[in-house]
Amino acid sequence: MNRIDRLFSSRPERLLSIYFCAGAPTLDGTADVIRTLAREGVDMIEIGIPFSDPIADGPVIQGAASQALRNGMTVERLFSQLEGIRKDVDIPLILMGYLNPVAHYGFEAFCKRCQEVGVDGLILPDLPFKDYLESYKDVAERYGLHTIMLITPETSEERVRLIDAHTAGFIYMVSSAATTGAQQDFDAQKQAYFQKIDAMHLRLPRMVGFGISNKQTFDAACAAAAGGIIGSRFVTLLDQHAGDARAAIRQLKADIGL
Repeated sequence: MNRIDRLFSSRPERLLSIYFCAGAPTLDGTADVIRTLAREGVDMIEIGIPFSDPIADGPVIQGAASQALRNGMTVERLFSQLEGIRKDVDIPLILMGYLNPVAHYGFEAFCKRCQEVGVDGLILPDLPFKDYLESYKDVAERYGLHTIMLITPETSEERVRLIDAHTAGFIYMVSSAATTGAQQDFDAQKQAYFQKIDAMHLRLPRMVGFGISNKQTFDAACAAAAGGIIGSRFVTLLDQHAGDARAAIRQLKADIGL
């Protein structure tokens, strides 16, 4: 069983998924961050592949991606750093990035390396759903990878149901159409969006991402879905603590009430 499926079948609520950018703040810290987050009780990890033009990301994650690229992070180096990670990490690992570096590497070669190092899923925000169905889905599934798709408040009900029918793992429910970044609360418009999706009774579980940074937003995400995905706030704390993932995640968990 894919580790993502195992997670949602064994503990389907108040899940914490953490995003960080591979190679930032230090080039060689990726595996240590993963191991530390797993030891500290994080349920799932999204490892960002840095890209020079991250259009969906706010300034914090853009800054981390730029730092990682300056440090020398590449797709091949990331795979090398993930070698052996499954000896002591058993939680789901997802690679998140843009299509350009993945396509440059070669999609099937990329999927094969994911399988070899123990990656469970992919998030490619700029992969068109039509292209996914026609050219990517079968390849990813051949290597045991779940391709996670994002929905926003602007996503049509028809598209949401297609995503629910043709993907696996979970649906990444973006809290707003804005870029990534911390928010203090989720307004009535976002709450209405959460309720609308919940009323659709979808097959796949959902995780809420973008804007979660405190107890109020994390609790709202958990009320609307299986849990929350936190990126910008953790990336900020990791930088503030000079790459000390243990200090960063402990402060974050205290901030969100875990």
